[in-house]
Amino acid sequence: MSGLVLNGRFLSQAVTGVQRVAHEVMRAADALAAEGAWPVARVLAPPGTALPACTSLRAATTGRLSGQAWEQIDLPRALGGDWLLSLGNTAPLAALGRQTVVIHDAGAFDTPESYGFAFRTWYRTLHRALARMGARIVTVSSFSRGRLAARLGLDPARIAVMPEGAEHILREPADSSVLSRNGLTTARYVLAVGTGAAHKNLAALGAASSMLTARGLVLAVAGRADPAVFRAVGGATGAVALGRVSDAELRALYENAAALLFPSRYEGFGLPPIEAMACGCPVVAGRAGAVPETVGDAALLFDPDSPASLVESLTRLLDDPGLAADLRARGQARAARYTWRAAAEALRDTMPANLR
Repeated sequence: MSGLVLNGRFLSQAVTGVQRVAHEVMRAADALAAEGAWPVARVLAPPGTALPACTSLRAATTGRLSGQAWEQIDLPRALGGDWLLSLGNTAPLAALGRQTVVIHDAGAFDTPESYGFAFRTWYRTLHRALARMGARIVTVSSFSRGRLAARLGLDPARIAVMPEGAEHILREPADSSVLSRNGLTTARYVLAVGTGAAHKNLAALGAASSMLTARGLVLAVAGRADPAVFRAVGGATGAVALGRVSDAELRALYENAAALLFPSRYEGFGLPPIEAMACGCPVVAGRAGAVPETVGDAALLFDPDSPASLVESLTRLLDDPGLAADLRARGQARAARYTWRAAAEALRDTMPANLR
């Protein structure tokens, strides 16, 4: 083994939360490599993939297949004895224990109602096999470490933690045209970010929507589920559906919202709350999954299974400008603790000694 290969399958996929993490870790690793602080590495991607403009990492396409077939067949053939790093939940079984895999959560086990049958069955089978084969597993929170350890029958000490970053949301100037196109006015709407997947719990926003309407405010929901992965079970009634938005649009939505309302019942990390905090948006979030761990004391938490608790917390925020200002300040300080450079460094430190 002489070097490192980064599994670039994510480069051929639409960018959702998992792919976001992969892109940002790759960007940070490339910057570290330019400083001599990241191992010599290749990025291998499926044929036809648009390759990233890396400074120090070497990117190339390989093989003839695509999707899971490429990952399971073409990718391991191209490793040449190098260590493999996979950032997006999946990895080739043929690489056995000569690899590090980032598994973001145990959702395929813990929230099966959120996923299609084929998808959750494949993830359960693959993750159990990777654990048995001795792959090094990394996840994004202590919560996810505990859940994966329980589901995969591992000692939690075998699973490393690499928290995510937040600064990407500040990279592009805010595109405020998204507000006028959707009839939104600064500080007169509450934003929710998520999909119709069951664990995102967007149906719980119905009670908030009614309360906001009575106050002359609007609930706006950004995001769209991938039907190949998630089973959509419905969203919030009475909300302005924004669909998928760009980073520049999302930044504008965060910066101009009265609050981010995040009712998820299950998160491996909880990226939208940290993005919102980085943009100075007060956060009201469900007390579930990794969210309390991620946001600390910088958000107002509620019981995601209690519509009354949700409405009470949001009402408290809207009625108390001092509380909102305090959450903005604490949120920005909290978000500054999460950087993609720190994530890449934590990941590097899980590699075999000769690669560090």
